[in-house]
Amino acid sequence: MLIEPFHPRHIWATATAVLLVSCQSTPAPEQAQASALSYPTAPRVAQVDQYDGVNVPDPYRWFEDLDSQQTRAWVAAQNQLSQPYLESIPARAWIKQRLSELWNYERFGIPLQEGGRYFWLRNDGLQNQSALFVADGLQAPPRILLDPNILSSDATVALADFHVSPDGRYLAYALSDGGTDWKTWRVRDVNTGQDLPEVLKYAKFTEVSWERDSSAFYYSRYPLRADGTGDDSKQVSVYRHRVRDAQSQDTFVYAVSDHPSRNPYPQVTEDGKYLLLKLDDGYETNGVYYTPLPLQVGSGGAAVVRLLDDWRGFYTFLGSEGPVFYFLVTADSPRGRVVAIHTHHPAPRMWRDVVAQSADAIEVASYVGGKLIVTYLHDAHSQVKVFSVSGQLLNEVSLPGRGTVDGFLGHGDNPETFFSYSDYLTPTSVYHYDVAANRTELFRAPKIAADTSRFLTEQVFYTSKDGTRVPMSITHRADLKKDGSTPTLLYGYGGFDNALKPAFGVPVLVWLEMGGTYAVANLRGGAEYGEAWHLAGTKAHKQNVFDDFIAAAHYLVDERYTSKERLAILGRSNGGLLIGAVITQAPGLVAAALPAVGVLDMLRYHTASANARQWSSDYGLSENPQDFHALYAYSPYHNVRPGTCYPPTLITTADHDDRVVPWHSFKFGAALQAAQACRHPILLRVETRAGHGAGKPVWMQIEDFADQWAFLTRNLQMQMPQVAASTRAAGSAGVKPAPSP
Repeated sequence: MLIEPFHPRHIWATATAVLLVSCQSTPAPEQAQASALSYPTAPRVAQVDQYDGVNVPDPYRWFEDLDSQQTRAWVAAQNQLSQPYLESIPARAWIKQRLSELWNYERFGIPLQEGGRYFWLRNDGLQNQSALFVADGLQAPPRILLDPNILSSDATVALADFHVSPDGRYLAYALSDGGTDWKTWRVRDVNTGQDLPEVLKYAKFTEVSWERDSSAFYYSRYPLRADGTGDDSKQVSVYRHRVRDAQSQDTFVYAVSDHPSRNPYPQVTEDGKYLLLKLDDGYETNGVYYTPLPLQVGSGGAAVVRLLDDWRGFYTFLGSEGPVFYFLVTADSPRGRVVAIHTHHPAPRMWRDVVAQSADAIEVASYVGGKLIVTYLHDAHSQVKVFSVSGQLLNEVSLPGRGTVDGFLGHGDNPETFFSYSDYLTPTSVYHYDVAANRTELFRAPKIAADTSRFLTEQVFYTSKDGTRVPMSITHRADLKKDGSTPTLLYGYGGFDNALKPAFGVPVLVWLEMGGTYAVANLRGGAEYGEAWHLAGTKAHKQNVFDDFIAAAHYLVDERYTSKERLAILGRSNGGLLIGAVITQAPGLVAAALPAVGVLDMLRYHTASANARQWSSDYGLSENPQDFHALYAYSPYHNVRPGTCYPPTLITTADHDDRVVPWHSFKFGAALQAAQACRHPILLRVETRAGHGAGKPVWMQIEDFADQWAFLTRNLQMQMPQVAASTRAAGSAGVKPAPSP
């Protein structure tokens, strides 16, 4: 049970809770600037674990009981310390106002066409959640089909996913409450806008896939615990759900019985002849099975054909022509290739290369209008090419610039598709693309209340510790003087085959308007140059990621974009691990650090859930001796050293984060505060009614970034001449959360 919030920002704190923890009094905001902060006491326990003969203390193990009175009281006291500090910063009111002003622009999602109808997300500007619209044609008037903003008083119930039936009649949609990864699925009649009676629970990362007659769909769910909740420490099973049936009537289809960590997820081929089962187990390899449709099930489920079961690479199904399946594969091709596999002759020697591996990595591909649309990453920006199924290059899709595209979804028998484009200075625009005619037309383009022509993005390449050439994008004022005086924020991720590509964000634009420069380093561990680049930042090679990031910081200083006193670093999730590792390895490198929802205890991360254990493909597991020594060497929590001066650090997390559980941030924050040997602040900000980030309402995002950017203005000693003139009117601006209960 959560403590009820006392503040409209839903920071996790109450005055009563503060009395439950032994702590020193919190100084007034004015005192906090001039003297060392008095941190809430975090008792140390005598917990010691042994890994490969090494005794490893874990003095803050008790934080893993997130619902204990002791944990909640300590977190409440942390928020009672950080909240006044952040709200006392003069620049914060202007930052919040400007975030609200710039967030107030119309935004569109990529349309999806089913059954002659078009479905897309739209936000009118300051709506906390985007609403789902439907239209009976591209030129027909749209109507709201689902508005998540009316589902909760604080806008923290989000539309997490949706899939429309092939006839356009039914909408299967998933809701997430308070930022949790747990999803509740419902079915809505598109004609009436009314929900059907069924409610499907116990699912997290599943999509749903409809049968072609729109009467049923397939999905994956976790088994139940004795208390009736979903058990995500176990593997999922695939079920078939008939429209209007109760979940208890769903038909069991398949479960993995010969491996402890593989999870099956369903996908029906577009011709309705096959049900594919995609087996996930980490981020390096997967498997693909199938069973013919209509479904035949016995007492043990459906019999399956193990089409791809060698676990040598990653296989992504693109589409099919009868028994010929098209896949994007990394097996024997770390930068990716597209192959045709005949289900009657599935041996790898019989595969037909359709799109060969090239110098650039394939990021995604799709099968639309009988063609293959392939998106490449060229030095971390998108290029799109269209191929025939015989492998002939037909054309290249013209893009507005060196940015990022997404979309190109559709049907194998229909040449119509849509895609989006954005870069650091261009809000996401949506385009209509005719594959057959190779014709691109603008569908929707937003307008923002800012002049982005004052800024530019340049790409540079720098050398990492081991000589590796690493790209980095730097966005700054066009008239930047490289004299080392410009406040600069360096962002990175470096993991899970995730490429950092140019993308527009209101917080980044506000940072630029504040006089800052924004840099994004394309670290190893990502997908920028294919699977080899990814693997070079995993397991025993994870230190490469941190070395790449540290080298990026040195480059920015050496080239006089900024100075050490004006440089801050930011990362989220796996990027939060990055920031934690960097400040423990090089505490004097930067002037401020923002580790958000980070993975920070690398010896126990996998104990939180079965999903977290899947991260072992990137991290390894501490119970394996070789992995342990690599993890122990960089685990941020275990490498905090007493008597060290760490940079000003604002650790942010959320109490509902069930992906990277918040005890990572609690342990790391307590360790840093206890070890801090100088007056630099170490603050912890814990949000309630929020999770890992997906579905976070706009008002909550504005508050979050206002706090982080304000923290940087104080600790980078930023001068903001516009603040004095704007602060007086700032109090009433922005998105307002619902009143506290």
